[in-house]
Amino acid sequence: MNFLKLIATGLLLLCLPLAAQAADGPSNVLFVYGGWEGHEPENYRDLLVPWLESQGFDVTVSDNLDVYTDEALMNEQDLVVQIWTMGTITPPQMFGLLKAVENGMGIAGWHGGLGDAFRASPRYQYMIGGQWVEHPGNDGIPYRVNITDSEDSIMAGIEDFDVVSEQYYMHVDPNNKVLATTTFNGDHDPWVKDTVMPVVWKKTYGKGRVFYTSLGHKPHVYDIPEAMTILQRGILWASQSKYEHTPNLVSPRYPAR
Repeated sequence: MNFLKLIATGLLLLCLPLAAQAADGPSNVLFVYGGWEGHEPENYRDLLVPWLESQGFDVTVSDNLDVYTDEALMNEQDLVVQIWTMGTITPPQMFGLLKAVENGMGIAGWHGGLGDAFRASPRYQYMIGGQWVEHPGNDGIPYRVNITDSEDSIMAGIEDFDVVSEQYYMHVDPNNKVLATTTFNGDHDPWVKDTVMPVVWKKTYGKGRVFYTSLGHKPHVYDIPEAMTILQRGILWASQSKYEHTPNLVSPRYPAR
């Protein structure tokens, strides 16, 4: 009996570090997909859910925004990853999402799936920190992504890189912490020539971390190693809202008087 008790005690001790690790870091992710089919939400689901699971996350997948009204489920989530371009969201759905992020859940996404969702919902845009308004020339535009904060952990070791895709023109919160930009050459809309536009940013909403990249009109954009690294690091950063101190990220773009 003493021998069996010793084995049981040893097994318990072996399990303790795993339990502590789970308690000390993020473990639950909600992946919500839908909206306009042109941004291939199902293909993105198949690309990112296996990766999230490989990082040790327990992933709940939903193709219905009603999941945001499940208060018990939302309280358990450390992060929501959303791809839902355009579409509409009901007040109860919106309230559930905003409340969860304000209370500390992170939110992360890319392109129109996060930055062009729910056009009729200004509070959502306020949370995300920007809203798509145009992509001059549409798809197939060659442009350069310039890293503007190489000291940030999301951008560490990444250099400027080129993309051929939609170049997003957005209305952007002037307080976002911008990590990368692009410059419009004016070939398609001359009046925006030399406009410098944020491509990647992070911010907070309440206690929750928000990460956004405008890259990713189609999944093949993430065949570019730099683009995929930024997305993955941004997702992981946002997932830590409840477990790490987030410094003040307000980075005003206009001088105070």
